[in-house]
Amino acid sequence: MSPGEYKSRGKFITFEGIDGAGKSSHMADAVAFLADQGRTVLSTREPGGTPLGEKLRELLLHQAMHLETEALLLFAARREHLERVIEPALERGDWVICDRFSDASYAYQSGGRGLDRVKFAQLEQWVHPHLQPDLTLLFDLPSAIAARRIVAQARDLDRFERERTDFHERVRQAYLERAAAAPQRIRVIDADQAPEVIRKLIQDTIARHAS
Repeated sequence: MSPGEYKSRGKFITFEGIDGAGKSSHMADAVAFLADQGRTVLSTREPGGTPLGEKLRELLLHQAMHLETEALLLFAARREHLERVIEPALERGDWVICDRFSDASYAYQSGGRGLDRVKFAQLEQWVHPHLQPDLTLLFDLPSAIAARRIVAQARDLDRFERERTDFHERVRQAYLERAAAAPQRIRVIDADQAPEVIRKLIQDTIARHAS
């Protein structure tokens, strides 16, 4: 960058949805699409994204714990992720594509597990008071269909994926509640469509934010 040249801040895009909704399989396509548009793109995930975050991820996905411990560890991993990965990338002008962020904590810990909404809001305000994604793509799917998809994958499941269907339905409803409260940011995508249809929706939505 030449002296005096201004480089704009990057964009922060998150992918959200209940387990089995298929969001992760579309992230690579989104990253490739943006790269084709000449963007520098960082792909990351939560919990995780840093060496410490990945260690916390293993605990969170496989170790039973108190609900508030779970929420605190998630936000601890998020603070590290923001400090070391997300915020520096945005300052460089990079685009950050993240698999889950605080909407997931709202949906899973408050909606699914019953964490007090006030406590969630306090954690969110403490950890990232001035930062929300520029765009969130929420992959919405009935929990019964998502459960069938998970079973069909025939792999070892983490402790969230092993939860009952009613848990995942509570998570889904909390996601939709969050989307209704932030319609300018969160785009709900019907995940029970052909992959090529979803891919086109994603590309069109991201292209509008890239202009």
